[in-house]
Amino acid sequence: MNADDVETTPIDILLVEPSPGDTRLFTEGLKEGKLLNSVRAVADAQTALDVLHRRGEYEDASRPDLILLEPKLPGSSGMDLLEDLEDEPALREIPVVVLTSSDVGEEIVKSRGPEADCYIRKPVDVDQFVSFVQSLEEFWVTIVRETPAE
Repeated sequence: MNADDVETTPIDILLVEPSPGDTRLFTEGLKEGKLLNSVRAVADAQTALDVLHRRGEYEDASRPDLILLEPKLPGSSGMDLLEDLEDEPALREIPVVVLTSSDVGEEIVKSRGPEADCYIRKPVDVDQFVSFVQSLEEFWVTIVRETPAE
């Protein structure tokens, strides 16, 4: 794969977000930013695991390149999901970005369990989401895809 391929290959994102409004902002941010990424949004940890394990209606789902995770989920928390990912070798290699509502939220999330790859304060409007999504793409291209496999 050459550098041009890296920049034009879409990122397959699994968004684990219970808020329909935040999900909408995120997908609008992708459209506004004219980015090629694909997003599969789910509202809870169990559905996220179904996608990741390709169970039930998700048996044809592709493995995501990146997981965006809201820590406050119905049922099992996002931190429980993060622990599940850490426990499974096939899934622990997927980068996880935890979305927090505030700096205080980030500290609480960090103190409660396994470490994510990155913590980002959740944007609150479309313009901030566009900037956020563009930053994710830059993070992906420069950090994740350029890091050699071990």
